[in-house]
Amino acid sequence: MIQIHDLSLDLDEFHLRHVNLTVAEGEYLVLLGPTGAGKTVLLECIVGLHRRHSGTIAVDGVDVTRLYPEERNIGYVPQDYALFPNMTVAKNLAYGLRARRAPPDEVAAKVRAMLAKLDIEGLSARHPATLSGGEKQRVALGRALLTEPHVLLLDEPLAALDENTRCELAAGLREIQRSVRGTFVHVCHNLEEALEVADRVAVIDDGGIVQVGTPEEILYRPACLFVAEFTRTRNLLPGRAEAGGPGAMVTLAAGAVLPSAVPAAGPIVASLRPERIRLLATGGGPVEGELGGTIVRVNPRPSHVEVEVNIGSRLVLHLGHGEASSLPSVGQPVRLQVDPKDVRLHPPPRSRATNAEGGGQANRGEAS
Repeated sequence: MIQIHDLSLDLDEFHLRHVNLTVAEGEYLVLLGPTGAGKTVLLECIVGLHRRHSGTIAVDGVDVTRLYPEERNIGYVPQDYALFPNMTVAKNLAYGLRARRAPPDEVAAKVRAMLAKLDIEGLSARHPATLSGGEKQRVALGRALLTEPHVLLLDEPLAALDENTRCELAAGLREIQRSVRGTFVHVCHNLEEALEVADRVAVIDDGGIVQVGTPEEILYRPACLFVAEFTRTRNLLPGRAEAGGPGAMVTLAAGAVLPSAVPAAGPIVASLRPERIRLLATGGGPVEGELGGTIVRVNPRPSHVEVEVNIGSRLVLHLGHGEASSLPSVGQPVRLQVDPKDVRLHPPPRSRATNAEGGGQANRGEAS
């Protein structure tokens, strides 16, 4: 397990601010955030490449804050994999064990076993220049795992791959983590990649962690406006909240009213994921959380149909292809329903006003 307490570090280009994070034993945790947020710097602090920071880092209950990288028993796979170009796959795998002066017979046996585990036995005599991106990834993982580290850190391991290959290898990473029962910390900026592998996600912005939670919590219970934006919530609607029952009623800028289960009052930005909006059949009596609007655009996608509706503000919803077959035509009225629990409320951004399309720079406050 990893325990990070109040870690801060200032560098010329990046900084970390009062980071507190716990990674459970056997957990796959993803550090997710935009370029420049401090993800790699945090990973480098854990591995020991930056030691002049405040705060503490413990691994399996041992304070490693001042230890050198080789003393921490932490595996590290950098973004470029750092394979030795003049060594074969087998020799790359064996490098860490040989550096620790393990007996040759033990090294050979463990390399054979790792080649089999990663299904790369046919690559043992090849050099890195002849390998695909996925093959290099497996070799780099194998080399790190052979030293039996307490923790394995992965810095953007899939960044250089195309989308189809990324999905395939993300699933492979998850399988490897489960098979070795390891504790993995994986840096990325791609939401789909994070959702593919993570038990939990730590979202980092401007050197600070703004939310830690399961993928479902990150998507459907964003702790701040930045998380809602970064996870592509799409519907970020400025308005004003007033007390209404156990939650609030939110009057949007164009006059439509949204119910929310979140108590709040005053100016807010409401976030609502497009897949959480229901399409109601035409006719029938009014229902709780009903919104009326006009269809503006219908855009089929491989996994869903994206529909834009004018409710005074722009509202985007995602429907299954079967459900979308009953949609009225563009320009026709449509009935929608939202669950108040799905309407999250956030303080408006401080740096610039949020526009009616849902833009704006996030702040760290939270109404939900």
